[in-house]
Amino acid sequence: MGKAPILGGVTEGTTYSGFVAVVGKPNVGKSTLVNTMLGVKIAPISPKPQTTRKRVRGIHTEGNRQIVFVDTPGWHEASDALSEYMIRQITEALAEVNLVLWLVDLRHPPTHEDELVARALRPMKDQVPIILVGNKADAARYPEAALQAYAELLPGLETRMISAQNERDAKALRDEILSLLPEGPFFFPEDYAKGDQTPEEWAAEIVREEAMKRLKEEIPYSIATKTEAFELRPAPAGGGGGTFYIQVNIYVERENHKPILIGAGGRKLKEIGAAARKQLEVFLARKVYLDLQVKVYPNWRKDPEALRELGYH
Repeated sequence: MGKAPILGGVTEGTTYSGFVAVVGKPNVGKSTLVNTMLGVKIAPISPKPQTTRKRVRGIHTEGNRQIVFVDTPGWHEASDALSEYMIRQITEALAEVNLVLWLVDLRHPPTHEDELVARALRPMKDQVPIILVGNKADAARYPEAALQAYAELLPGLETRMISAQNERDAKALRDEILSLLPEGPFFFPEDYAKGDQTPEEWAAEIVREEAMKRLKEEIPYSIATKTEAFELRPAPAGGGGGTFYIQVNIYVERENHKPILIGAGGRKLKEIGAAARKQLEVFLARKVYLDLQVKVYPNWRKDPEALRELGYH
C-alpha cells in the first residue's frame, strides 16, 4: 500500500500537532503499541482483555511536531455500567482526534467486535484519516489475507502491518504520523511528561495490572483499585531520598473473592505488591512502601455512583 499524503510541509517557526486515537477490540495490543511508540510505559498491559478502562493520553514531541496519543479501552458489547463507561471513553476520544489508528490482530479473522469498531468508524471515514494497522504480523500465519479480511469491513483505508512490540515498526509508524500532523500549537509543553496520569492514578493502575496478571476466571474483571494515600516520608537524619508511602485499596465485588485475591497466607497479595512496588520504584526513582488493602464493594460495576467513587468519571 502507498503512503498517505503528507498534510503539510515544514515551515520554520511553524508547529504541527494533533490527537491520535488508537482503537480496536479488546486485547489487540493498543496499549503495547502506544507504550512502544513513546519509549516509556504510560498504560497498563496484561494478557487479559479490558485491562485498559480509561482513555490515557501519551505525549510525543519531536522538533516542531507533537503527537498526543489517546489509548482507549477495547470495543465490546456493553453489559453493565462499567462497560458503558468504557465505550463512552472511546466515543469521547474519537470526537477530538485528527487521526485514528484502528488496530487489529492478524493472527485471527475479524469477529463481531471488529465489526462493531468498523461500524463506529464508518461515519468518520471522510472526516479524519483512518489507518488500519494489522498487529502481530510476525506471529500470524497468513497476515496479508487476514489484513485484507479486516480491510473489507471498512473499504478504502490505508493499511499497515506491524508488531507492536517491535521498536523499529513502532518508530516507522510514529514517523509517518508525525508527517501527517496538521499545523497547530502544542497541546502540552515540550518538557511535559510522557503521560497525563497523576502519580496516584498510575499507582492504582499498576496495582490493578499486576493483580489482573495473577487472577483467573471472572475475578480480574471485577476488581477496582484506588489510591488512598500517596506521600513522601523523609529519611531518618543523615539518610537521603526518603520513601514514598502509598496505600492502594483493591475492591472486589463479593466476599468470597477476598480470600482468592489475598491467597493462602497472604501469598497472592504479596506477589501483587512486590511486582507493583518494583514498577513504582522505577517510575518514582525512590524506595516505595506499598500498603495494599482488600475491600468488598458489592456490584460496583453495575452502580454509576460507585464508578464515580472509584475514579471512573
